Amino acid sequence: MNAIAIKHNDQIIDLQTAEQLGFEGEQIHLDNSEDSLEVLRHSTAHLMAQAIKSLYPDAKFYVGPTVKEGFYYDFKTQTEIGEGDLKKIEKQMLSFAKKKYPIEKYEISMDEAKVKFADDHLKLAVMERIPDETVSIYKQGEFEDLCRGPHLPSIGLIRYFKLTKVSGAYLGGDSKNEMLTRIYGIAFADKESLKAHMEMLAEAAKRDHRKLGNEMKLFTFREEVGAGFPIWLPAGGRLRARLESLLFKAHRKRGYEPVRGPEMLKSDLWKTSGHYQNYGENMYFTSIDDVEFGVKPMNCVGHIKVYEDELHSYRDLPIKYFEYGVVHRHEFTGALHGLFRVREFTQDDAHIFCTVDQIEEQIIEVVDFVDKIMSTFEFDYKMMVSTRPEKAVGDDKVWELSTQALKNAMDKNSLPYEIDEGGGAFYGPKIDIKITDAIGREWQCGTIQLDFNLPERFELEYNGDDNEKIQPVMIHRAILGSFERFIGILTEHYAGEFPMFIAPTQVAIVPVADVHKDYAKQLSDKLIDINTDSEIYARNDSLNKRIRVAEKTRVPMIVVIGDEEIKNKTVAIRDRRTREQYNLSEEEFLTLIQTKVNEVNF
Repeated sequence: MNAIAIKHNDQIIDLQTAEQLGFEGEQIHLDNSEDSLEVLRHSTAHLMAQAIKSLYPDAKFYVGPTVKEGFYYDFKTQTEIGEGDLKKIEKQMLSFAKKKYPIEKYEISMDEAKVKFADDHLKLAVMERIPDETVSIYKQGEFEDLCRGPHLPSIGLIRYFKLTKVSGAYLGGDSKNEMLTRIYGIAFADKESLKAHMEMLAEAAKRDHRKLGNEMKLFTFREEVGAGFPIWLPAGGRLRARLESLLFKAHRKRGYEPVRGPEMLKSDLWKTSGHYQNYGENMYFTSIDDVEFGVKPMNCVGHIKVYEDELHSYRDLPIKYFEYGVVHRHEFTGALHGLFRVREFTQDDAHIFCTVDQIEEQIIEVVDFVDKIMSTFEFDYKMMVSTRPEKAVGDDKVWELSTQALKNAMDKNSLPYEIDEGGGAFYGPKIDIKITDAIGREWQCGTIQLDFNLPERFELEYNGDDNEKIQPVMIHRAILGSFERFIGILTEHYAGEFPMFIAPTQVAIVPVADVHKDYAKQLSDKLIDINTDSEIYARNDSLNKRIRVAEKTRVPMIVVIGDEEIKNKTVAIRDRRTREQYNLSEEEFLTLIQTKVNEVNF
């Protein structure tokens, strides 16, 4: 099998570039490995752009990167393009691929490029992002575009692809800029993998949390409220409260104390922490009495202020605080996506202040906590140790010590992990928890971050056994990541069919007629007493319609109340999970529900 690229010093380089520079390295062949797909999908993006340009000659192109979902291209054309046009573009792509044009690279100076693309404002916008004095251009047939590569030797190698959706995207992701058209696509090295992926996408569409959230009345977004600010409806509020309650108990059992920091803090504190300088573009600011305040994007500074409230001895450590902290982050409008990417969200946030000697045991305890939660929700997961990013605060030696401490904790306890170079937070390395859902998709959720920098910047200390002042280590920790994102993932993972212990409505009570409402209310009150949420479906509709409405909201158990049930103090049950119908006495029913609701204990 011929190579399509090489890997030289961990960088993927196309064959033409490798030959020109005399580079040698590991050969990359056309398969479904990560490196190979990077080259294949990048080239397929250019093939798509070539097809678009031939069909819509006025099209101008911005960027066309590979992403986790495959690839996309942002472009502008006077013609409105919709989902119905994708087949036509795919057909043109296949036509070009059959011509087997070689993909050729050449370089020109930045000044020459600006002259060459003087009439293309999108290309000029791309060049503003390029710091180099020369730019590379890749050409195939009549089509060419600015690009760093790498690419396949020929478009003839591209055979198995699919264009998946059309959307709008602001230029550079900034809502202040013009709107462009974005087309997403996917490509694989073989037909079978493409087919499997498309089947997964079809299943994902059925599970879309925005669709299910609307059907189940969990949450809503309203334009007049603002993009990225979810409104939780009663059923969603119950789901959140149930999840929060389970986690509250689990935290207390592990020695965490509940605290709460302000929603806003003076900007001077964010300057001390480094957020102002390194994260300020993602924050919201306001002024009160001519003093600038920053709306918190994270809870760590508030928890530092809790720690500072009193003096601490080494005997007090570890000290663990937790908070369901509401935070705000400025996200580009084009990046917002249901509950997965919002501007206001609630973190299941915790901070541990400990000694250096306690790092390992604390990391292991948190990982065990993670395992308990993820296994309960039937997620597979893996851990990634993320190292220092380009934009970071703190001394190199402190970063090295912190990163090694995380690795040591994992290694000594035989916990498998991968390395994500440059993926750490700006103030410290971290362990990211990546979970895999029921249909094989990977999600970034929890994180464990080791931090020597913030304790130093805020001059935190505790008294050692000789009464000397010692700086504690700070561990930032969120397991769900945020309630919003995690509930979105859970909704898709279970396709809305939540287990009884977490379901937003666990029992639907359907009285046959008005005379049965009193007993329905009595039953509902008894369910509340055993920590169970129910809803009475008593609208002026037919019995069958009310049952169908309850089923649509995916309530695990439906109880029908009629004359016989009131007379005998029984309930007629329709179990949605087991697809069974049966009768129980009221006492038996309440015992069964209590067992199911309380079967999980983190």
